[in-house]
Amino acid sequence: MKNIPIALIAFRLLLGPILIMLTYNYGTEIRKELVVLIFLGLLSDIFDGIIARRIGTSSEKLRRMDSQTDLVFWLCVAWCSWILNPEIIIENALPITLIFIMEALTYVFSFMKFGKETCTHAFLSKLWGITLLLAFVGMIGFGYSGITFSLAIIFGIVGHIDVLLIILILPKWTFDVPSCYHAYLIRNKIPFKKNKLFN
Repeated sequence: MKNIPIALIAFRLLLGPILIMLTYNYGTEIRKELVVLIFLGLLSDIFDGIIARRIGTSSEKLRRMDSQTDLVFWLCVAWCSWILNPEIIIENALPITLIFIMEALTYVFSFMKFGKETCTHAFLSKLWGITLLLAFVGMIGFGYSGITFSLAIIFGIVGHIDVLLIILILPKWTFDVPSCYHAYLIRNKIPFKKNKLFN
């Protein structure tokens, strides 16, 4: 049981390059199959943390590995979106660039303050992940970039603001911080209970 979370993380890490390879080789012929694989990737992301907390193997190393694997996986999915729908990416270059800049800033500020990357797994970041999934399903599965894409951009901006505030507020590096409010509680040494399903 203790190896299941690591296996799920490894699965997601390998799945990203596989998605790119399949997209290059088969293109629009396998849109639905790609969507199924993306959902499997998301499920692995959901359950690796839940299982690790349930069996008592959640650790800083595992959570950092999970965060960096998430980054690789979603970048691979974004690459697939570019391969299949370059016109959508070009039309929305400005908000997409803004999200990338904000993501980079979380790493820059975290390294400047703590000497290591951010690993908050915040609630708003999880909500962004859900809207990101819907946006990618729309683009990869149907070539669609309407409301689901707009929601992903909105939640991406809000979620990154939350993470930047967490970094700013935390007195020392901490993983699994639900929100900037919880960072405030940590800073002031006010105890709170974490949700085992999310943090």
